[in-house]
Amino acid sequence: MRDLLPVLERWYAARVPFGLATVVSVSRSAPRGPGAAMAVGPDDEVVGSVSGGCVEGAVFDLAQEVVAESEARLATFGYSDEDAFAVGLTCGGEITVLVRPVTPETDPAFGAVAASVGSGEPVTVATVVDGPARRGATLAVWPEAVAGSLGDPGLDVAVTADARGELALGATGLRHYGPHGERREDSVSVFLHSFAPPPRMLVFGAIDYAAAVARIGAFLGYRVTVCDARPVFATPKRFPEGVEVVAEWPHRYLRGTETDERTVICVLTHDPKFDVPLLEEALRRPAAYIGAMGSRRTHDDRRKRLVEAGLDERELARLRSPLGLDLGARTPEEVAVSVAAEIVALRWGGSGVPLTATSGAIHAAGSA
Repeated sequence: MRDLLPVLERWYAARVPFGLATVVSVSRSAPRGPGAAMAVGPDDEVVGSVSGGCVEGAVFDLAQEVVAESEARLATFGYSDEDAFAVGLTCGGEITVLVRPVTPETDPAFGAVAASVGSGEPVTVATVVDGPARRGATLAVWPEAVAGSLGDPGLDVAVTADARGELALGATGLRHYGPHGERREDSVSVFLHSFAPPPRMLVFGAIDYAAAVARIGAFLGYRVTVCDARPVFATPKRFPEGVEVVAEWPHRYLRGTETDERTVICVLTHDPKFDVPLLEEALRRPAAYIGAMGSRRTHDDRRKRLVEAGLDERELARLRSPLGLDLGARTPEEVAVSVAAEIVALRWGGSGVPLTATSGAIHAAGSA
């Protein structure tokens, strides 16, 4: 929903009702993951997508009905072999979509949530999907504040605790409770949509390959920083707009930079005086991916130096070196695709094997 916010904020500020459709669950090879959103506003203006085109027409009609009736609706779309003309997903998957009306009266916290998402402040929106609680009721949860209610104090307390836990992980998905927040019951379904700040990509070594990796990192939604100890190379004009460029010794910069379980670290310096102290620091801190460029010989030498620096096998096992998947890449742009492919595969548990050589579900259970 992040990309839709400028339009949604305009409608909301003008007090124009709009229908907001959100994917709350998926199964099998669904085209969009939980959190994908589409909105229908005044003059039949549509922004966003919930399925990449398969069911948007049906969702459009449903959103208009929801606005007219001022009541949230839940719809599931799948694939029907019996009726080739039925609305559904050609990929064979299934998505469940919650469509709710949004106005200052139905969702008083929407403006504050939109402002937080736009400024990068973490917030989770909890929405009742099904059960005895009012469908479409929302509770906005920040690290130190809440706004709104799901209709029951006990449910609000339980969901607030879970929402803060999900926010720390940047996770989005359905949770189930009893009508008063009982954790061992499942009569109430609540969708927790976390808007955490974008994950970081730290690229070390201001070379041509770094510019390509930074470009594809920004495309994937990372907040990218490029760092190099050489000021002559670490200049903003050499990198895409929006990429932060820092002239500093890599290990010193990393030592003073916060990382978490979503952070990606790409070491492209392939120079021992930069690589070894940098990787010694990187491999001992939280990160989703730590990759280093270099030949097999460079990797062997680098590994030997890291062992001498005191790193153990558990720490060294986190290093992806040489970084990237085997695509036969040659140019900086091709190498960047190789690196991005490895990052995505590691994030979602992909094998990197061509899909034509696999069978079964394309997306692993629980993935977006």
